[in-house]
Amino acid sequence: MNEASPIATADSTPVEARKSRTALLWLILPLAALGLAISWLLIADPLKNFGNGAPPVENLTFERTILSSDGIRILVRAGGSEPMAIAQVQVDGAYWRFTQEPVGPIGRGATAWLHLPFPWVLGEAHAINVVTNTGATFEHEIAVAVPTPTRDATSLASQALLGVLVGVVPVAIGMMFYPALRGVGRNGMNFLLALTVGLLAFLFVDATAEAFELAGESAALFQGQAMVALAAAASFLLLMTAGRRRGVPTGLALAIFIALGIGLHNLGEGLAIGAAFAAGAAGLGTFLVLGFMLHNITEGIGISAPMLKVRPPLWTFVGLALLAGGPAVIGLWIGSLAYAPQWSALFLAIGAGAILQVVVEVTAYLMRSDGRSSAALTAPATVAGLAVGVAFMYVTAMLVKV
Repeated sequence: MNEASPIATADSTPVEARKSRTALLWLILPLAALGLAISWLLIADPLKNFGNGAPPVENLTFERTILSSDGIRILVRAGGSEPMAIAQVQVDGAYWRFTQEPVGPIGRGATAWLHLPFPWVLGEAHAINVVTNTGATFEHEIAVAVPTPTRDATSLASQALLGVLVGVVPVAIGMMFYPALRGVGRNGMNFLLALTVGLLAFLFVDATAEAFELAGESAALFQGQAMVALAAAASFLLLMTAGRRRGVPTGLALAIFIALGIGLHNLGEGLAIGAAFAAGAAGLGTFLVLGFMLHNITEGIGISAPMLKVRPPLWTFVGLALLAGGPAVIGLWIGSLAYAPQWSALFLAIGAGAILQVVVEVTAYLMRSDGRSSAALTAPATVAGLAVGVAFMYVTAMLVKV
């Protein structure tokens, strides 16, 4: 009996090899069939019989506008069924000569820069109309003409300072309440955790709405609505998997996830602020900056809430404040220098998924720390904290919506 095992193993090797070859064959056959079908479609062109002389479907999306001393530069992306050629460009109803880079027809999904030596007027609105060789027209409006920020140390430093004021500073101020909050009892703890859930729930709804709005402005080929939903779901699932890899996150680990979710949201928010600032669509005055600061102070309290039962070192608070607020600086830089609606929508969707993951974890942490499981969710302190968190974020959001 002992000598039978080696013989069985030796006999099974050819069988396993044949099974592997058979599986590989069934993998190659459908791919080969697909390749033959595509080749026949391209060579035989059976769709030519359906042609009725109608022009191809054309679509053009305006992704970026740069205003400088030598005129206007526009980044356009083609989304038609065939390559499209730009024949003429109008500015305020008058035709202007233009140069295109790269030259020639723009393929589906490709981009091109259009440069017009137009003497734009500071503070004025200008209407641009692009005409293709088929006669199709695509309009773009410059609501307020202002010079586009340049890549110099002064402008980047100013944007960094603004990002710190609207992102890092309010989060740090909110975290300064940590010592005063350490003495709260069970009801106080429930109130603070529910407050965190409330502010995060508002951020989730706000980020999702903004992501879908920006997705509608992007080129159709990006399938903006589906992109937002899939990115948010992927972000949520990946962070849930990472967060529970070593058990349910509590204390400092949970605070890090809260700061990460808020940071991803602030990145998308910074992109929107930077783009609006560059386009002159929003005047970032003192009142608006103060509104952003008030709006974000509660985020620092929410980050501190899971750590009330521990005594983390000071550097931990510094790191959490930078993680939550620092991305606003990066967002401002990218938004003012290289804005595109699809990327802003993508970052906001990722942030929304991260925030949803934190909402789930904080709610679970609240039920565990209270000891009454789901009954803790209907306790007066919990309901009050949830209401205060949502209400505060909603009211302060009125100050920053322009």
